[in-house]
Amino acid sequence: MRREPSPVRPDFSERLAEIGFVFADEDAEPCWDESVRYVFSLGEIEEDLEAATQELHALCLELVDQTVRNEALLRRLRIPLHAWDVIAESWKRRDPSLYGRFDLAYDGAGPAKLLEYNADTPTSLVEAAVAQWHWLEQLMASGALPKNADQFNSLHEKLVTRWSEIRAKGILHLACMSGSPEDLTTVSYLEECARAAGLSTKLLDVTAIGLLRKRSFIDPGGKNIDLLFRLYPWEWMFADSFGSAAAMQRTQFIEPPWKMLLSNKAMLALLWEMEPGHPNLLPCFLEDEPASAILGDHYARKPVYSREGADIELVRAKDTISGEKNGYGREGFVRQALCPLPEFAGRYPVLGCWLVGGTRRARRPFAHHL
Repeated sequence: MRREPSPVRPDFSERLAEIGFVFADEDAEPCWDESVRYVFSLGEIEEDLEAATQELHALCLELVDQTVRNEALLRRLRIPLHAWDVIAESWKRRDPSLYGRFDLAYDGAGPAKLLEYNADTPTSLVEAAVAQWHWLEQLMASGALPKNADQFNSLHEKLVTRWSEIRAKGILHLACMSGSPEDLTTVSYLEECARAAGLSTKLLDVTAIGLLRKRSFIDPGGKNIDLLFRLYPWEWMFADSFGSAAAMQRTQFIEPPWKMLLSNKAMLALLWEMEPGHPNLLPCFLEDEPASAILGDHYARKPVYSREGADIELVRAKDTISGEKNGYGREGFVRQALCPLPEFAGRYPVLGCWLVGGTRRARRPFAHHL
């Protein structure tokens, strides 16, 4: 693993716009930089990153299987009571998952460590599946990369295949907060993938979804919403006024309700409790439980529910680095062991490893059980 300079395409802004990546320069700090690239060996990709992603996925499915039957674990995950049956039935049916993103710390030497799992509403999809691949092809065509260059990336093809496996008897509705360019671009891309798989689709804003006699969700045209992809967090859905409606049981969601068990940071503590010492996990504990004292005064303090890194603190004795404040933390915090990221010229990369599909549990028994 190394970082090296890379030539910037003279027309890269236009190239990104052509593929719908319209928010590349939306923030004060650009979210797309092609002046450098990271290079990996095939062994690092297959043995360290791909294998770690599959192993972590298996651990997560085992955790879900244990949790849906255990009220104590559901409470520790801060899952609201009215969500328990919806989640349990979703897992019993093995409602299909589309995707998820594991955020890993990796330096090319030691095992990759799980920092967080974006299991429910992961973004950066357009960058990973589309922009990155176009960049590779265009640099190979210009001679800036060798003709045999490759990427650890078949995300687009896998998404199309997964949609074809999920299928839909009627219309697949896709919803997001359309006022967010990033959210709208992400969901529009997923709609393209679904159409490529042969599905009929309809894109709408989450505020346009109606509730008919609390029994079914409907679109603005009055059609029932039977299969809904929503880029809208589960903790928000169950907190909304419709969160206890019977429609929550009658609708098939992508991502499914069981993914709520994995889309909060308390699951990091339960994973460590289930598999203490696992090479791909970091020690992690719920802050309000005595075991959190094990980490002393060196830890990352993370809200159980938060977005975009908000309200996270890195604590090193008397030195605390705080992220953007956004009011998260009402459900509590976890403390996770600090994991120094590799430094490359003053930059500290985190690897986002995507996984598409899969509800199969691990085949091997676990040495530790909750």
